[in-house]
Amino acid sequence: MQTPLKIAVVGSGLVGSLLAIYLRRAGHTVHVYDRSPDIRAIQFSGRSINLAVSHRGWRALDEVGLGDEIRKMAVPMEKRGIHLQNNDLVYQYYGKDGESIFSISRGELNRKMVTLAENEGAEFFFETRVWDVDLATATLYTGETERGAWTELKYDMVFGSDGAFSRIRHRMQRQNRFNYSQEFLPLGYKELNIPANPDGTHKLDKNSLHIWPRHDFMLTALPNLDGSFTSTLFMPFEGENSFDSLKDKETLEAFFEKYFPSTQEVIPKLVEDFFKNPTSSLVTMKCFPWTFSDKVALIGDACHALVPFYGHGMNAGFEDITVLNQKMQQYGDDWATIFKEYEKSRKPDADAIAELSYRNFMEMSSSTADESFILRKKIEKHFSDKFPELWQPLYSMVTFSHRPYSEALALGDCQKAIMDEVMKMEGIADKWNSPEVEEKIKELLKAE
Repeated sequence: MQTPLKIAVVGSGLVGSLLAIYLRRAGHTVHVYDRSPDIRAIQFSGRSINLAVSHRGWRALDEVGLGDEIRKMAVPMEKRGIHLQNNDLVYQYYGKDGESIFSISRGELNRKMVTLAENEGAEFFFETRVWDVDLATATLYTGETERGAWTELKYDMVFGSDGAFSRIRHRMQRQNRFNYSQEFLPLGYKELNIPANPDGTHKLDKNSLHIWPRHDFMLTALPNLDGSFTSTLFMPFEGENSFDSLKDKETLEAFFEKYFPSTQEVIPKLVEDFFKNPTSSLVTMKCFPWTFSDKVALIGDACHALVPFYGHGMNAGFEDITVLNQKMQQYGDDWATIFKEYEKSRKPDADAIAELSYRNFMEMSSSTADESFILRKKIEKHFSDKFPELWQPLYSMVTFSHRPYSEALALGDCQKAIMDEVMKMEGIADKWNSPEVEEKIKELLKAE
């Protein structure tokens, strides 16, 4: 236990709610502020991408004894289901036997996390707009409008977990020598829905993350417990195949008939969902520093927003909490050191997972349907299964281990260079699992 402090957490999302639980367990008074209504009392907005929880996320939940309860809400996905344009379906397993990522509805998990945090004694203040923070005194300023009267709320410490467009970070950006960048992708996303069969079963294989890869755009579908799938269309905002080009019912139906023919029977409300649900943007955001003295710290998307193509936004945010908690255990009441060590440890890994997430769009939208890519993955899996001490595939390092993201990125780049050479071997498609190929990989590994 630390010396009890009065701490404000701005943002009641997944990271903010879990952070509140950790801080309560450490003995602190915790108030959580959010500008939105209580998520438990509203319908979710139709702009969600299902979560894919993996090892890093589970560790943060397990360390406070919540993992088993949350696993009841999750559907394991052991493989990708690749839907080719000719209606063929190919499966690609993620890891070794028994290794899965887990699909959870973002809205349902967020509702659960808020309730769990309240049960721990955190107090939530919904529909409360935080407009500013005094960094030196950890004082929040709330009010109805940005230019109206504000209420002053004094704390010992403030955490900004208020997302990619954080108000707490906005205030920190006004400091000297604060680095900040944001980059929007030229593509956005729109949520669609694949309902359950009348008997409650899934229309598609329920233990797969389904992908319809079409190079510049793609459709995905992640399973829910109730038999439905949350489906997401990713595509450019503008251009030939884009959201701008799909302006009416006829154009939309013709587009899906051409590019996603296997979905015609499983998305009955395509037109209704497409024109009702918003088109949302995708942004990568980086900044530094993440902390101010021993008073204010950023966490999760507020300091490292990611595009969703590795499924690690929540996992990375939860791992922030794991690392922060480790520093709390190590340094006790020395919050200035806790904050400095936390940001120093996490910044390289946040940058690495941002890069990995950006790259993975090309893998998901194009490479998964490419014969050369499929062969490359088959060789990697064969070699890794036979020589696990020499090779762990990049996806497994990121998803099924706790190896720092920055190490995984560096090792993944080395592995890519090796596999580029292996793929040049004459007749590789016929001898992919031969001793000759194994020796070639070993030789290249020694040269690294």
